[in-house]
Amino acid sequence: MHTPLLGQRSEVFHLADPHAVSQYVNQHVGNHCIQLPRASRPLAHLSHRSFAELDLCRLGYGAAVRVVSPALERFFHLQVLLHGHCLWRHGREAHYLAPGELLLINPDEPVDLTYSADCEKFIVKVPVRLLDGLCQQQRWALPAAGVRFGQQRYRLDQLPSLVSLLGMVCQEAEEACTPPRVQAHYTQIIASKLLELTNVVPLTGDEPPMNFERVVEHIDRHLGQDLAPEALAQVAQVSVRSLYGLFERNASATPAQYIRQRRLARIHACLGDPTCKVRSLSELAMDHGFMHLGRFAEQYRKQFGELPSETLKRRRDGLARNG
Repeated sequence: MHTPLLGQRSEVFHLADPHAVSQYVNQHVGNHCIQLPRASRPLAHLSHRSFAELDLCRLGYGAAVRVVSPALERFFHLQVLLHGHCLWRHGREAHYLAPGELLLINPDEPVDLTYSADCEKFIVKVPVRLLDGLCQQQRWALPAAGVRFGQQRYRLDQLPSLVSLLGMVCQEAEEACTPPRVQAHYTQIIASKLLELTNVVPLTGDEPPMNFERVVEHIDRHLGQDLAPEALAQVAQVSVRSLYGLFERNASATPAQYIRQRRLARIHACLGDPTCKVRSLSELAMDHGFMHLGRFAEQYRKQFGELPSETLKRRRDGLARNG
């Protein structure tokens, strides 16, 4: 990466005890714990600047290290991997990050990152209140689940304007004379750039009345068919981006999540109705667009608290008792 992200002018630690560096990070960047190899004698380094509401940090621990945190709570973290490699454990999945990749961490998510000995990273700590405040300032609707990054991994070449902006902010942060109003201006631009990567959808004001009702009626009439976002956007007479905002505001879900909920509800109603013919659960699931039967059964159980086979068995048991 050619854009400078903090330098020696911001240096706080050089060839230092990693635990001292970790303690400093806990105070300024985010609550966490580190796990180091017992036999290692690592020498860590850290540069740090506060800039308006942001904290900028560049660090390396000098040894393979695992960083864990229950959650960042009131902050988002933007992390750029500058050197080395990183293993990101996210739920049941694990992803390897290489130099030149960017990771966006939501405030309510557990953090579990393992860095190689030669790893160096750059972190931006962004308060939740900054993104929430910008939403309110622009009169955009805050999602019911709060502002969140959906896609969390990017290559830096996918976000060139954001990377250039971060470089400019670091340069301004290292200038002692940067006025507070200029710092605030830069942070607002960064917040706007980050909101473009979240579930927040600006209200366009061009959405026709009743468009949500129109599109959900279309969905209910065509549950067994492919319901692509592009086709639904045409039904609602909005852009695909506005379609996602429409569902977030009215159903607290993405279009795909809503469609899955409606398909599962239709199957549940059919399995519980003695007049609805069911030749097999597999056929019923596939008729409603579920090609992976194991995943279908798990999603059904999560929504209704029982497996589809249990719903069907209860119906058959009821029919047997009633003769």
